[in-house]
Amino acid sequence: MTEHRMTLQFTVNGCEQVLEVSPTRRLLDILRLDLNLTGPKEGCSIGRCGACSVLIDGESVPACLLLSCQLQGRTVETIEGLRDEPVFERVAASLVSAGALQCGYCTPGIASTLTAALRNNPEATASELEQALHGNLCRCTGYSGLRQAIAELAG
Repeated sequence: MTEHRMTLQFTVNGCEQVLEVSPTRRLLDILRLDLNLTGPKEGCSIGRCGACSVLIDGESVPACLLLSCQLQGRTVETIEGLRDEPVFERVAASLVSAGALQCGYCTPGIASTLTAALRNNPEATASELEQALHGNLCRCTGYSGLRQAIAELAG
């Protein structure tokens, strides 16, 4: 029995991509294995830790939960594509200055999620930013640095 394949056309970090993939291939695998974008990390594989969070049409989404058949015509941004964006630069600077980084495994998902939240609401309160990060876990920092970074970013 042969595996069904589809032609997937979508945009990743501003570049149009056309791939032949299984309709059930996860976005996380496409990004990491096919496109060599290793910012999103495999964590829990069930959408609860946020390590694989990317932006889909501007909203933070766990890449482990999205299948290729759900991506047709959509826009995906990974941390690699956010690097030169002023909102992301502000988020990254706050995370660094607050000491909200340790091993860095969760950092791409947290930084991407905060970038999306601030893009969508530049005057977001600390409470709103904390709510945006509800699906992102960090097992190293104890969250005090992250709370400080959020307070710094809040409008």
